[in-house]
Amino acid sequence: MYICTKILIIMIIAIDFDGTCVTHEYPNVGKDIGAVPVLKKIVENGHKLLLLTMRSGNELNDAIKWFNDNEIPIWSANENPEQKSWSESNKVYAHIYIDDAGLGVPLMNVSHYSERPFVDWNEVQKWLINNNVIK
Repeated sequence: MYICTKILIIMIIAIDFDGTCVTHEYPNVGKDIGAVPVLKKIVENGHKLLLLTMRSGNELNDAIKWFNDNEIPIWSANENPEQKSWSESNKVYAHIYIDDAGLGVPLMNVSHYSERPFVDWNEVQKWLINNNVIK
């Protein structure tokens, strides 16, 4: 958990799906890229995972099933349910956003595994540990 001046802060961490949790293979669910153990650590440290994806309908259900199959609880999908009490904005609020399209997010390019770059979860985990988000 993130400690700021000795106050425990439970963070909302928005997580993209394609290229972030799995390789890009939309509308199918892509291959494993090492997200599962890190996502589990995020939840084990008390933080809330908010799935933030362009997927909808059956494709969104497939992504949610991936989380369920990997025993990773998600707090919400494509919305922050607490946000409605203080904002009508459609921009989903979180403390951290992990997205392969995000500036500065570490990527891997392994051409024999995926045609497109995807999140490097070893580097994300190092950042989360170094910034006291997870232990």
